[in-house]
Amino acid sequence: MQVTIVHVEVKPGHIDDFIEASRLNHEASVREPGNRRFDLLQSADDPCRFVLYEAYTSAAEAARHKETGHYLKWRETVADWMAAPREGIAYTGLHPQ
Repeated sequence: MQVTIVHVEVKPGHIDDFIEASRLNHEASVREPGNRRFDLLQSADDPCRFVLYEAYTSAAEAARHKETGHYLKWRETVADWMAAPREGIAYTGLHPQ
């Protein structure tokens, strides 16, 4: 399983906009073939900090996600709302299998 954990810092005036755009991306992403999980998390200590937890059956499926219309729309929509470049870290999921 291919897991990517994406750290995002959003400008304070765009938190609600970011959540809504990410909700739409989430709803489409969980319907992709090969998607096992797609979570949006907001820091309990800092409402401007988010984590996206994305799990796909393979690296190829995770790469295909980045070619979907909903992902491309999300990426373009939220770009100016980020206080810093997002950071995605890839992991190999071990359990569950």
